[in-house]
Amino acid sequence: MVVRGVRDDDLEAVAGIAAHYVVSSVATFAEVPQTVAEWRERLGDLAGRGLPFLVAEVDGEVAGYAYAGPWRPKPAYRYTVEDTIYLAPEHTGKGLGTALLGGLVERAAEAGMRQMIAVIADADGDGSVALHRRFGFAEAGRLDDVGFKHGRWIGTILMQRPLGGG
Repeated sequence: MVVRGVRDDDLEAVAGIAAHYVVSSVATFAEVPQTVAEWRERLGDLAGRGLPFLVAEVDGEVAGYAYAGPWRPKPAYRYTVEDTIYLAPEHTGKGLGTALLGGLVERAAEAGMRQMIAVIADADGDGSVALHRRFGFAEAGRLDDVGFKHGRWIGTILMQRPLGGG
């Protein structure tokens, strides 16, 4: 496995991984899969902000991705990022999430970010919570029934980790 910066030719695989979670889970509150063009826009936005967007590659195939995006749009939040991590279903449980989150934390700190926030759906989020705890994230709060997807209400668990930058 190799963790590296995303390239334009990775975006089709990234879009496919994301689409799986959009249509089959509540891990993301997105309801319509993003196109490759939309992923290209996101990559450009993140690159323009100096924020990391990584992939985990296994045997030459993109097996997962992670990026640090703006937490909120207001300028005072500019040193706080939210992490996003998704793995291809056939590559879960192999340490890729650990490798991606480790790389993301390191690169976000290098980019001068001060705090990283994780927003985890409380339905089936135990693995994500455990992963984030291993990296020093602490629970910062819960929001009940803030998302409605696949015919049910879903809450979120907020976790936070200082990065030291900013």
